[in-house]
Amino acid sequence: MTDSAEMHFATAASRGLLVCRVCHKLGAPVDQHCTRCGSKLSSRLPNGVQQCLALLVTALLLFIPANLYPIMTTNLLGTPSQSTIVGGVLLFIEHGSYGIGLIIFVASVVIPMIKIGALAILCRAARTRSTLDNMELMRLYRVVEFVGKWSMVDVFVVAILVGLVQLGSVASIEPGLAAIAFCAVVILTIIAAQRFDPRLIWDRQD
Repeated sequence: MTDSAEMHFATAASRGLLVCRVCHKLGAPVDQHCTRCGSKLSSRLPNGVQQCLALLVTALLLFIPANLYPIMTTNLLGTPSQSTIVGGVLLFIEHGSYGIGLIIFVASVVIPMIKIGALAILCRAARTRSTLDNMELMRLYRVVEFVGKWSMVDVFVVAILVGLVQLGSVASIEPGLAAIAFCAVVILTIIAAQRFDPRLIWDRQD
């Protein structure tokens, strides 16, 4: 009975096996290098939590100008009009497009904050005891991975409008500074999720 329990909780690292993050081969390393592709191996991502936190702090700082500065400038008959992310949401609501306004608000404000907050919780859980159990933390990590691809909806809307509405002096749309900042926020949070090693959650429990 004891042997079966030990077999159940045995990990690859405890058996001297490492997985290559380049070719994904699982096996015993030779001089800490993969026997297939020769890449350097480690049981966990070196400084993964620190890198994740650094990327999150940068994303959080960029999230401020992404919401304060205009995300696009509309020129209609020579009269420029600037719009922020929240201003665009309110504009859709005023015109009765509640669904579009809700989608942009969720994708541009709610999802980035959820990703940043969830990754911060995971980083803390990888270092100290958490009130959440391991399965709940893994579900949170999967949520972060799932919602990441929906974060660029607002940028896609601006990109489409910029490409379609170019009528010279009559009407044109140009991206604003907030579009660059928001793209940086999305990219940084995606990289931060990749730099977090979910195996650290199980190491904490062990």
